[in-house]
Amino acid sequence: MLVLLAAGLARAADPLATAAAGYREVDEVYMAEGMVEAVRQSTVSAQISGRIVDIRFDVGDSVRKGEVIVRIDEREVSDALASSQAQIAQAQATLQNARANYERTQQLFKQSFVSKAALDRAASEFQAAQAQLQAAVAVASQAATVKGFATVTAPYGGIVAARHVELGETVTPGKPLMTGFDPRDMRVVADVPQQKLAQIRKSVRADIEFPAQNRKVKAGEITVLPTADPQTHTTRVRLALLEYVPGSYPGMFARVHFVLGQSRRLVIPARAVVRRTEVTAVYVVGADGGVRLRQIRPGQDFGADGVEVLGGLQPGENVALDPVKAAISLKGSGERR
Repeated sequence: MLVLLAAGLARAADPLATAAAGYREVDEVYMAEGMVEAVRQSTVSAQISGRIVDIRFDVGDSVRKGEVIVRIDEREVSDALASSQAQIAQAQATLQNARANYERTQQLFKQSFVSKAALDRAASEFQAAQAQLQAAVAVASQAATVKGFATVTAPYGGIVAARHVELGETVTPGKPLMTGFDPRDMRVVADVPQQKLAQIRKSVRADIEFPAQNRKVKAGEITVLPTADPQTHTTRVRLALLEYVPGSYPGMFARVHFVLGQSRRLVIPARAVVRRTEVTAVYVVGADGGVRLRQIRPGQDFGADGVEVLGGLQPGENVALDPVKAAISLKGSGERR
């Protein structure tokens, strides 16, 4: 039903720019609310006990792969490494003596000056010294590895999302130190009703809208996970981001527009629409040049392609593209009356 909010019959001094309402083939879109998610996001934890002596980065800082982010007091593990290296030196000396004794016993055995039991005993001591040296080397290697854990480096380049420790704090193995993510590898996830899954799997494409940045980008690969939430009975869909959207970060709100196909809709230009509180209207320009403000029932917003009209306007009717100029013309018409 057409609702007339105001009417004016006089002609404007300058003709108004108009566009005719008409049917157009537009994208059939299903919109779902989504959330930005980092593909690579991890928390680096302490692997040794000690006191935090250096923190190089904080929340929001960019970090390159391999950069030192946190250092833990390494004096205790350094002492353990020095002790193990001393054990290696001791084991090497023991092995050297055992080898010399074994070689000497072999010569004496050949000359029948010692028994076979003495030769076996010397061989056993030599083998034990070799094993002792190998064990000392293994302990030193482990101590060196543990000492390396005192210097914590970034596993990949990214941005620090959270810092979990303070300078001077004592940590134990497993204590979270920092959380970071790679902004170059992001995606958007959305929960979709099960009845829409068949259409989404056949969708032509999907666009991702970031309201906070007032930006829309094309989505990459669409992946439908093979599980459903038992509470909401929705299925999660992942959409890859082809490029980094400046200002986006994990947890940010996004809208996903799944393009399911095309349909024929009555559409007018978006700039012709006037919104006043709860009223949506257009200025209709008649064949005689008269301007009328008419309420409409809008449908889907296609952005630059226009706005769908569900009621209040007929195909072929002309709407003013400059609502301000049309309002002035309508007011002037009323004053002349």
